[in-house]
Amino acid sequence: MTKITYDVKTLVLKKNLEENDAMYMVDQKKTKPFKSLLSRAKKEDVQVQSLKLNYECILMISGKYIADYFKKATHSISVNSNIREIILGGRVFPIRSKSKLQKAFVGKRGKNKIDLKLEEHIFVEEEDELAFDQNGRDLKFPFKINSKTTEHYPKRILEKNNANIKKSQISYYDAIKKLESQLKQPLEENTRDLTEEFVLREITEIYVPIFEARLVGPKGKAGIIRIDAVRKKIL
Repeated sequence: MTKITYDVKTLVLKKNLEENDAMYMVDQKKTKPFKSLLSRAKKEDVQVQSLKLNYECILMISGKYIADYFKKATHSISVNSNIREIILGGRVFPIRSKSKLQKAFVGKRGKNKIDLKLEEHIFVEEEDELAFDQNGRDLKFPFKINSKTTEHYPKRILEKNNANIKKSQISYYDAIKKLESQLKQPLEENTRDLTEEFVLREITEIYVPIFEARLVGPKGKAGIIRIDAVRKKIL
């Protein structure tokens, strides 16, 4: 089986938080992982075992779905009361029969209805993007991407922090198929001559700097605090 290769764009977001500031944030919230309904650990009973800066991958997939097909449909038109049928393209379309109630309500001068049973030539074009977090779950992308928010030499940053990189757990193939499935609408009934295409626009790996603190609390219980170093926010 031939292995598929993809052209992948790599971005690294700039961190806006230094390690000492991250440690201060951890110290302020270090009892939180050990909180329960019945008790809460004291600060002196919780120790910070380590603080590490990781670069976690958000996988972004963008693409477009195009479809072209014919579908049977009925379109109704109103005509004058003295018209009994119309001829369109050599086909005869009679007026719709009225119920007694309709005749009594609108009278003889009421408009007649004609149902035109035709085919519609439908063209669909849908495009979107999906983002997946490091664990492969769908994510509403929360960051701004521009020259001010991204590193100028992303590969250099990743090489320097190679031991602390967390790749996305969803494959490119599965992520692409998920976007394609989302864009592709269920096919309508009474259709024919369907042609469809999915066009992959871009695959982007966006690496987010995340501080991760490992904690030890009462009775040796372990805890973790994660801090988004871009938004300076505890996750």
